[in-house]
Amino acid sequence: MKSKEVQNTYVAFLRGINVGGHHKVPMADLKIALQKLGLLNVTTLLNSGNIIFEASDDQHLNLEKTISEHLETTFGFPIPTILRTSEMICDLLDSDPFKDEVLTKDIRYYVSFLQNASTTNLQTPWTSEDNSFRILGIQNKTLISVVDLSIAGTIAAMKVLENHYGKGVITTRNWKTIERIGKKINVLPENK
Repeated sequence: MKSKEVQNTYVAFLRGINVGGHHKVPMADLKIALQKLGLLNVTTLLNSGNIIFEASDDQHLNLEKTISEHLETTFGFPIPTILRTSEMICDLLDSDPFKDEVLTKDIRYYVSFLQNASTTNLQTPWTSEDNSFRILGIQNKTLISVVDLSIAGTIAAMKVLENHYGKGVITTRNWKTIERIGKKINVLPENK
């Protein structure tokens, strides 16, 4: 009798799709493309490339690269992919990285997922000269940051990250998106 393969839940964060009318990837097509790789229970969240799916333990090896290469072949342009396990998302949410921050109408909380461990000499916590952007810290290849939109926009902050960490190896999400993902993978209650 064949033993049942253990399925694990993953979240894939795609970089640079459906931004400003460039690199359009319809979510229905994305879901089909990932199912062709044998991924199960594929769910997309928002139009910015957040995918929740299940894969067996033996599929995990090189899955990030496999997905990225398959999507480039399918859609005709590079789609960098950064993968996290549901446990990593749960740990991030449990750590409540913004608990000491004061949220206002101009403050945005962001997490930036790194593909590899950081090799920058940027020391955290770090604050921009104009105080518009703060990197609170890094945990498990994830940068925790705050942007004050009353001083400067999000784009300026993302350029700082790309300059220090590299353009193709980082992707950023609003904290509210991470909370929505947590609800989808059942690590946050729906009413939070």
